[in-house]
Amino acid sequence: MEYTEILEKQIIGRLRVDNPWWTENVIPQFYRDMTPRIYIDIFYPLVSDLSVRRALILMGPRRVGKTVMIFHTVQKLIDSGVSPQNIIYISVETPIYNNIYLEQLLNLAKQALNKPERDNATYYVFFDEIQYLKEWEVNLKSLVDTYRNMKFIASGSAAAELKKKSDESGAGRFTDFNLPPLTFYEYIHLKDYKQLLSESEILWHGHKIPCNTSVDIDKLNALFIDYINYGGYPEVVFSDKIRENPGQFVRHDIIDKVLLRDLPSLYGISDVQELNSFFTMIAYHSGKQFSYEALSKESGVRKDLLKKYIEYLEAAFLIKVIHRTDDTAKNYQRETSFKIYLTNPSLRCALFQPIKETDEEIGNMVETAVYAQWIPRIGTNISYANWNFSRKDRGEVDIVGINPAKLKPEWAVEVKWSDRYYEKPDDLTSLKTYMERNSMDYAMVTTKTTTGMKEMPFGILQFLPVACYAYTVGENTLKSTKASFGL
Repeated sequence: MEYTEILEKQIIGRLRVDNPWWTENVIPQFYRDMTPRIYIDIFYPLVSDLSVRRALILMGPRRVGKTVMIFHTVQKLIDSGVSPQNIIYISVETPIYNNIYLEQLLNLAKQALNKPERDNATYYVFFDEIQYLKEWEVNLKSLVDTYRNMKFIASGSAAAELKKKSDESGAGRFTDFNLPPLTFYEYIHLKDYKQLLSESEILWHGHKIPCNTSVDIDKLNALFIDYINYGGYPEVVFSDKIRENPGQFVRHDIIDKVLLRDLPSLYGISDVQELNSFFTMIAYHSGKQFSYEALSKESGVRKDLLKKYIEYLEAAFLIKVIHRTDDTAKNYQRETSFKIYLTNPSLRCALFQPIKETDEEIGNMVETAVYAQWIPRIGTNISYANWNFSRKDRGEVDIVGINPAKLKPEWAVEVKWSDRYYEKPDDLTSLKTYMERNSMDYAMVTTKTTTGMKEMPFGILQFLPVACYAYTVGENTLKSTKASFGL
């Protein structure tokens, strides 16, 4: 689109529409009515901190609330005394802004405000969905270097691609912030059911550590199933209309836009139907162990393309590949098997149908939900253990935490949606083998309703309902994110 005086007037008009607080001093009622995500308590201090001259890059999958969090941040800035006319919001994916540099858009916004191009006032400038601008990272770095009195915040949905470019071009200039799908902890708080949880302690490696138990485990389990089906996206949590047909919302607003638009435009994918079919297949089997060979046969996709598709789907934060270790926490020399988990269990349920707690697939979906609490955790090295040396020497442990320096497991969790193993802990033969071979004294086993501890000849097993475990992991993930930013 040729840059003309008429186009300039149209852009200025659009900027005024997108920044209603310039004249009304508040964000639109639509956003004010929404409950803020808990992550805003970490995000807002980073936005308002002017002591470090860095742009803040807000990354995350589609529809997890990035734009809503930006608008809530705008309102908090206004409430803190920042002039509404010193806050600029620009949605880069707006077609009228196509191929226009960030600095041009910034200058047009200041023109719309009747402000000089250069002044000494402090501005907060938000660029939403920035990945649609080619070489955005070069543009943004230049702005950070040029406008010392401005705080720049950019958001985007292609998380890994944004991070790659952020790392390459924004060293010392960008701070990355990942907003994941709703954790179970956030879901419970947004639904206002936190009274179902009570703070408690469990024994872990000889120390008492905080955890959460439930005063009504049946109610919490019902909410956990609801979270698995509908809980990853704030809009689905609160909208009865969307919950009547979550498949349409997820398919149209999330999957179709990512698979048919975002990824093809970013990576030049030609066969979007093949990518779509491939994603649908692995979504159905979330939590299953795959190999490239078997995956290629089952999907009909060439192995070289498979690896690229998996990389692209991880870049869009739709899936997470979890790598395998053996019975002594060593990585395999030639890794042929791995597990793929959806980053959000409600993706599968929207694509197919909501799951019930008695369904055959419930085990994999519970495991997917637990992994969804761990995936956003910064700096945690989690794997699963799987070995198959002989008919008598084979086994698997669902989640293991590896110490990268010592290459030894520090903890292990067996994810179960059953109370059976509390009654019959000797049936946990794989976990027993793993603990003995790695000299582990403790391990966690999740249950459906039972809390307790069993002292076994091979070590202590701590049992905790999986909903309580997921809530606690989600809470600790939030705390670790806060700590990683020094807050």
